[in-house]
Amino acid sequence: MDQLIQHLVNTLILGGTYALLGIGLTLIFGIMNVVNFTHGALYTVGAYLTYLAVAALGLNFFLALPVAILGGLLLGAGIEIALLRPFRGQDIDTTMLVMIGAGIVLQSGTLWIFGGVAKAVPSPFPEAPLQVGPASVSWLRLFVLGAALGLIALTYALINRTKLGLAMRAAFQDADTAALMGVNVRVIYTTTFAMGSGLAAAAGALLGPVYVVHPQMGGLAELKAFAIVILGGLGNVTGAAIGGFILALAEELGAGYVSSGYRDAMGFLIIIAVLLYKPTGLFAKAERIG
Repeated sequence: MDQLIQHLVNTLILGGTYALLGIGLTLIFGIMNVVNFTHGALYTVGAYLTYLAVAALGLNFFLALPVAILGGLLLGAGIEIALLRPFRGQDIDTTMLVMIGAGIVLQSGTLWIFGGVAKAVPSPFPEAPLQVGPASVSWLRLFVLGAALGLIALTYALINRTKLGLAMRAAFQDADTAALMGVNVRVIYTTTFAMGSGLAAAAGALLGPVYVVHPQMGGLAELKAFAIVILGGLGNVTGAAIGGFILALAEELGAGYVSSGYRDAMGFLIIIAVLLYKPTGLFAKAERIG
């Protein structure tokens, strides 16, 4: 029982960052109909920006997170303006090829700049864990959970409680009609891609200090982000958040009760089962036809 409680605590911490990854990816696909193959590279960029801010520039650890998010936002906006905007209206295969190329360039760029040696992000938290009943959790992981939940809540508030969120939801429903009603769809697309990129960078910035930072860390994170989106249903923000916690739970239970070598495999076995029995995702909503 104590082991199960520990796994559930770990699920909460890991699930928060997975949810950030999934929300960012599903926002971009749902509103822009773009499969973002730079998502993993942006996750890596967020982790490296945290490392630079703390280790190289000497900034306070708690200021490094907004620096990483801002970097992700600006980089995402640049990618949308420079690479996606010229191809708007093209078929999805063309944009997929563009995004695959951009992802390769970003990953190669981080390898060229930082080298292949893993970097450790200094943490300001004490090494002694916090003991809560039978479970123990490090102060760093507790901060990661709080920051992730705060970012998820902020994203939900922006989407559901602001005029910008209303315009984003209108573009999701029907971009042409939204444009006729005065919504600047070009600005909405840029903002959406920037937001999704910022959330990916935030996930990397939060998990980078927990593990280590290296150029290939985004590859598996990107696969997990796609898995989360499939679990939750394409374009469903709430489903992506829940899917992130489901994937984290599957990984924790798989690692704890099957084998640590099956941590990543357990989550993808669930994805296969979902695709077989409910291809639209566990939380997919009915779509408007015509």
